[in-house]
Amino acid sequence: MEQAPADTDFRLASPPALAAALRASRQDTLATLDRLEAALPDLLVPRDDTLNPPQWELGHIGWFAQHWLARNPQRHRGCRADPLAQRLPAQAPDDDALFDSTRVAHASRWQIPLPGVQALRESLEEGLQHTLRLLHEGSNSDETLYFFRLVLAHEDMHHEAALYMAQALGVPGAPARWQPRPLPSRRAQLSFDASAFEQGGQGGQGAGFAFDNELGAFTAQLPASQIDSRVLSWGDYLPFVQAGGYEQPRWWCPAGRAWLQASGLRAPRYLRGAPWQVQSGGRWQALDPALPACHLSAFEAEAWCAWAGRRLPSEGEWERAALQAGLAFAWGAVWEWTASTFAPYPGFAAHPYQDYSAPWFGSRRVLRGASFATQARLHHPRYRNFFTPDRNDIFAGFRSCAL
Repeated sequence: MEQAPADTDFRLASPPALAAALRASRQDTLATLDRLEAALPDLLVPRDDTLNPPQWELGHIGWFAQHWLARNPQRHRGCRADPLAQRLPAQAPDDDALFDSTRVAHASRWQIPLPGVQALRESLEEGLQHTLRLLHEGSNSDETLYFFRLVLAHEDMHHEAALYMAQALGVPGAPARWQPRPLPSRRAQLSFDASAFEQGGQGGQGAGFAFDNELGAFTAQLPASQIDSRVLSWGDYLPFVQAGGYEQPRWWCPAGRAWLQASGLRAPRYLRGAPWQVQSGGRWQALDPALPACHLSAFEAEAWCAWAGRRLPSEGEWERAALQAGLAFAWGAVWEWTASTFAPYPGFAAHPYQDYSAPWFGSRRVLRGASFATQARLHHPRYRNFFTPDRNDIFAGFRSCAL
């Protein structure tokens, strides 16, 4: 996949392109909110580790932009800003106590007195206009634009989370742009020789935005490998289910067996059959076997690999293929589980948003690529997503390597 041009890649976006992207991101946020409001009385959602009250999500999006832009006296310093610098007053007196994700425990978000949706909409609009004014008044250096790019990426990520929350709650009406598309029919094998590969990025002046966990380029010694040219489709995955793969412990690692027993699943989430049907927007419909296999946990990906005599790629193998194979290596259909535990690169230094990476090292699994619900401007071959391996609510699947 080729690098996106500067006007569509948020990492390199100029102030005018950033302004347009910030407006577009907010439109998507509010359009998905409209869907949730229409389907959920009073926007009530069950308390669950993978969900948030929609009102809290809205308030947090606005708070995050305020905290790192309007209230941040060091915003011009970019990733060198002091995260503990004294902030200017919040837009509303209770914003820090309500919407700071570091201070507000997840379970308490259903109990705190959140503002109404209309008040949150008005606050978001006021905050966006302030952000756009600051963007217009600033320079176009990477340092000055760093927090504008971070705020844009943050809202885009929360929008994708809202889309998989809508799927989990059976909310209908997802636009076609946020739905999966059929994959190429052939899953070819791409071969790579054993090689030294420079993994990660260097950053530096003129390099644009990068997340802290992507920096610290190092030479990885990668083995020879044969890797799938695309992710698995349902047509590729379902034979494992039909062969009784969910009833045979030998295919599952110990943690996977425990997860499978606790979940009670005998097939992937949102699937039933046969004939096979998939649940989307609360409705069951015939499953297209050409669609990417999705809503799979890392445990399910590993079990299929054990059954098929394959393995998951490391994130280095994935990155090498994405950067060296060009269009032959198709990605962006679903997030892709890798075999790699989320860990810092050599010389890791946390950026001002210190809760983004460091707290999760060692406890999460790396996913690479992007999904059909990821904004195109976020697509990047070095982007590292990370979730616990049990998560099957996210738009995740996998590709495999030969043993």
